[in-house]
Amino acid sequence: MTSVTFGADPDTDGYVVTVDGAASMPIAANGAVRFDGLMPGEHVVVLSGLAAHCLAGQGPRTVVVEVDRISSVSHDVFCEIEPPVLVGAGDIATCDLESDEATAALLDTIPGTVFTAGDNVYPNGTETEFSDCYGPTWGRHRDRTRPSAGNHDYNTPNAAGYYAYFGALAGEPDKGYYAFELGNWHVVALNSNLEGDAASTQQAWLEAELALQSTTCTVAYWHHPRFSSGFHGNQASVAPLWDALYEAGVDIVINGHDHHYERFAPQNPAGESDPVAGIRQFLVGTGGIDLFPAVFLKANSEVRNSGTHGVLKLTLGSGFYGWAFVAAAGQTFVDTGIAACH
Repeated sequence: MTSVTFGADPDTDGYVVTVDGAASMPIAANGAVRFDGLMPGEHVVVLSGLAAHCLAGQGPRTVVVEVDRISSVSHDVFCEIEPPVLVGAGDIATCDLESDEATAALLDTIPGTVFTAGDNVYPNGTETEFSDCYGPTWGRHRDRTRPSAGNHDYNTPNAAGYYAYFGALAGEPDKGYYAFELGNWHVVALNSNLEGDAASTQQAWLEAELALQSTTCTVAYWHHPRFSSGFHGNQASVAPLWDALYEAGVDIVINGHDHHYERFAPQNPAGESDPVAGIRQFLVGTGGIDLFPAVFLKANSEVRNSGTHGVLKLTLGSGFYGWAFVAAAGQTFVDTGIAACH
């Protein structure tokens, strides 16, 4: 069996490859080693020895060795000292539950920029609810939060409570969409609650914003998901946003609305697998409100969990990104990975 490492700005000290927890060999950055004499069948391969500023794309790998054939396993490694972090979730706060406090406690330990994927406070997004329910939990991080609005925020006319609470951080009150830079990444926050002329104005702004960007990598977030295996399902209303993002080569989209966690493989606007140019969508409706099952499985859905509150942590490196679902205390679900930008 041959094991190979690939990566940009690699760890110059190299790594260690271990098979079945026993046989180990050093391996150079962008190098290869060969294990001879393995019995036919499944073997577990682990890459270790990474520097603190390096991320590996996969955890333990299962490799099937066949008679008279050489199997190969590759390890993608990206290294960068202190890349920026974007962390958050949607569907967050209510005065009736303690799960939003549990996810806010995660934010206490994770530096970086906080995003929200809508439905910041339940049930109606009033100023009182923001003050009494969101403020004591996620509100601890308001100064570093770049929010987006959900339909519950708009249960108060014109989302007045949402805009009053976040102020300029939420963009212009009649728009709610904006963009900013985070390290070498372009970040776009959109408003999926807009309709009619307001939606058309946002669409035109988005297309112009994407045409002007000079960064290699881009992430966008808003509330209603284009694709979802949850009760709300696929939201056709945001298809024009997805189309524009895909045409511009955007890498990641984050949404909420359905109350579960889901990761999709990169896909095109038709929901077809597109590993080269597709957008990877994360659905993170796990910020604190009650969770719902994700039972209507959609194509390209790779990971789903509807029993764990938590946040999505994105490490935004130069030309790559790592993701990690961080579960609230006492819960064990994890989802991690790494990928290169388009």
